[in-house]
Amino acid sequence: MKRIAILGATGSIGTQALEVAAAHDDLEVVALAARSDADGLVAAARATGAAFLALEDASAAERLDVTVRSGPDALVRLIEDAQPDLVLNAVVGAAGLEASLATLERGIDLALANKESLVAGGDLVLAAARTSGAAILPVDSEHSALLQCLGDTPRDQLASLVITASGGPFRGRTRDELAGITVEQALAHPTWAMGAKITIDSATLMNKGLEVIEAHMLFGLPYDRIEVVVHPQSIVHGMARLRDGALIAHLGHPDMRVPISYALTYPRRETLDARPLAWDAPFSLDFEPVDLATFGCLRLAMEAGEAGGTAPAVLNAANEEAVAAFLAGRIGFPEIEALVADALGHVAVEPLASLDVVRAADAAARARVAEAIA
Repeated sequence: MKRIAILGATGSIGTQALEVAAAHDDLEVVALAARSDADGLVAAARATGAAFLALEDASAAERLDVTVRSGPDALVRLIEDAQPDLVLNAVVGAAGLEASLATLERGIDLALANKESLVAGGDLVLAAARTSGAAILPVDSEHSALLQCLGDTPRDQLASLVITASGGPFRGRTRDELAGITVEQALAHPTWAMGAKITIDSATLMNKGLEVIEAHMLFGLPYDRIEVVVHPQSIVHGMARLRDGALIAHLGHPDMRVPISYALTYPRRETLDARPLAWDAPFSLDFEPVDLATFGCLRLAMEAGEAGGTAPAVLNAANEEAVAAFLAGRIGFPEIEALVADALGHVAVEPLASLDVVRAADAAARARVAEAIA
């Protein structure tokens, strides 16, 4: 029996993880955490029997009649108390970094859906994993696909990794045509159903930039050997290009339960009721280059990754603040990129020496965005 903690249990990834866990008798959900959805957390706890609960929002926790950890250190205390075999970190944003570190430092395997952990604090996260021997299992569909494509392939036989992007709802538009985009239009993703923040990131292609940084951290390849290609059908999730010219691809209909299941049940691959690709009707797979001139957030992410140190943390924090402002109707869609670029140009880059350094860079980037909006 594998004992699992799910952080971000009431979000899109968390609820699908609960569905996957319910289908497998050898997965026991022992701990659950959410940011502020108290009702959703309690409902999930009753359905799973999870005894360890946490809410980051202390005010939301106060109205519950069950024992629940709350406050800024709630996730760390939850991990300490529950002592699971695996933690699924599906927290949104940089807030998930401390939980990832707490998991790995205790020698607990980490199923990582919080890409910001590797973006903002990648060197710290990898060091914690090396020291404890705990595994990092990517849950993002692209990185799960890359892991499976690579298999036991030695790195010296690998030419590059290829990450696919749907192109988002504005694929094919010019830069001028992005002005006037509404929140509703940006949230209408053509192939994936996701939370609001990641959906906006997909529309700007910032999500793909964060995934490039994550791939660099997970697989140890330099940035010039990580490719991004637009693939509107979202059927090919990732590819490994080998040095002899062969290309190994991972295919499947868009369904986040597939990479979630792979991470939760690893090293086994369990049965899942996912829709298989069928050959009884024709379908096509289209690929096209990324338009970096129009979608500059991807370019900014690549540049921040190359710069290293705290630059990716600044990028991520500035983007979180800019996306929140766009969702609140305070800025326009093109201003997301402009605000991130401004923060990268004004916040000094420091070596990634500690969690406190990451926090300082994060705070400085958020302050810069707030100042620029004001």
